[in-house]
Amino acid sequence: MTTGEENRYLTQPSDKVPYFYPKNKIPVGIANENGDKQIPSLFNPLTIKNLTINNRIGVSPMCTYSTAHDGPDLGKVSPFHSIHYGSFAIQGPGLIIIEASAVEPNGRLSPEDVGIWSDEHALALKPIVEFAHAQGVKIGIQIGHGGRRASGTAMYNALQRGVGKAEFGWSDVPGAIVGPSPIAHTEEVYVTPTELSVEQIQDLVQKFGDAAKRAREISGFDFVEVHAAHGFLLSSFLSGTSNKRTDQYGGSFENRIRFLLEILDVVKVDHQPLFVRVSGSELAPHLEGSWTVEDTVKLSDYLIEHGVDVLDVSSGGNSSQAERRKPYQGFQVPLAKAVKEHVGDKLLVATVGKIEEAKFANEIIENGDADIVLVGKGFLKNPALVWKWADDLDVRIKHTTQYEWPYYPPPFN
Repeated sequence: MTTGEENRYLTQPSDKVPYFYPKNKIPVGIANENGDKQIPSLFNPLTIKNLTINNRIGVSPMCTYSTAHDGPDLGKVSPFHSIHYGSFAIQGPGLIIIEASAVEPNGRLSPEDVGIWSDEHALALKPIVEFAHAQGVKIGIQIGHGGRRASGTAMYNALQRGVGKAEFGWSDVPGAIVGPSPIAHTEEVYVTPTELSVEQIQDLVQKFGDAAKRAREISGFDFVEVHAAHGFLLSSFLSGTSNKRTDQYGGSFENRIRFLLEILDVVKVDHQPLFVRVSGSELAPHLEGSWTVEDTVKLSDYLIEHGVDVLDVSSGGNSSQAERRKPYQGFQVPLAKAVKEHVGDKLLVATVGKIEEAKFANEIIENGDADIVLVGKGFLKNPALVWKWADDLDVRIKHTTQYEWPYYPPPFN
C-alpha cells in the first residue's frame, strides 16, 4: 500500500489511448501564468460551442498524398499519418485539421488521397484522434470532394500534370469526373467533367452527412470542416465562372450556394462546432461571374443561419486564369478581415497564408482581423512551431510530459 506522498511520484497513464502513455495533467499548449506579464492574445484559449482550444494556433489541412492507391487499404491512413499528425499534436497547437478526406472514392483529389467513405476508413483515423486527445489537443477533419479537379497527380510528382495523367487515376472512366457544368478547369490539363444531375447532387449531400457522422462517432473527431474552397466540387458550384446551370443549383447567388447549404444542414450537430473552408476570392476579377470577397462576406450571413461556427478563409484555386500573386506574410489575411468586420461576434474566422512570425500572428488576433491563425508549411518545417512562437513572445506554455522536464525540471525534494 502506498501513501499519498509516494503517489505523487507514480506515473499516471493516460485514459485517452489503449496503450501506456504518461498522462498530461495539464493540456499541452496551454499558457502558464506569466507573472505580471499579460498573456499574448495568440495564447489565449478560445471556446467554440462545446469545445475549448488551448491557444489560437492551428495546423491547417495539408494534403500529403500518402495513402494506398489500390488494394484493401485504398484511401486509408497509415503509420505515416500517425507520425505526421502526432508530431504536431505532441507540441500543443490549439487545433489540428486533418487533410482533405474524400466522401466517395471518385472524390479523391489524387489516387493517393485520404478517404472517409466507409466505417473502416474512419476506424483507421481513430488512433490519430486518440493520440491528439492524450495531449489535450483538439482535432478535426476536412471532408470534401475534388469535383472537376479529382483524380489528379500528387503534387510532389508534377504540379501541372493534372487529371488524365495520374497513374491509378479514374479520369478515363465515363462519368467519374463531375462538376456543376461540363467545363474543364484547364482544357489542356483536366478532362471535361460530367454535369451532376439533381439526383446525384442529393446523393452527394447524403455522402457528406454520412462522412461527418463517421468522423464523429467512429473516429472521435472534435469537429468537422466542409471543404468548399480551391476549385473543388463545392467551390466550383459557388462560382459563376464554373457553374452555368439553369436549375435550382445555378444562376443566382442563392442557387449557387444551395448545394453547400444543403450539405451543412445534414452535417451540423448541436454538440460540436462546424467549420467551413472557402476561397475568399477566386482571384479572377476579369472573368464574368468570378467569386469575390464581397461574395464571401455575403455568404457568411447564410453560413451563420445554417449553423456554421468557424469560417476558414483561403483563396484561389477555381480558375486557371486567376491572377498570379507573390505570397507575402499574411497575404490572405485581408480576406478574413473583411469577413470578420462584417460578422463581428456572430461567426469565428480563421485565416491562413504564409504566417511565419509570432509577433505578426499575435497582431492578427489582437487587431481582431481573425480569431484563429492556421499554419501549414510552418509546421512542416518545424513541428514545434507553437513552442517557438511561445518563446518569441516570452510566454511559457505547457509541454508534453516527456519533453518538458529537461527544460523545466520539477523541484528536487
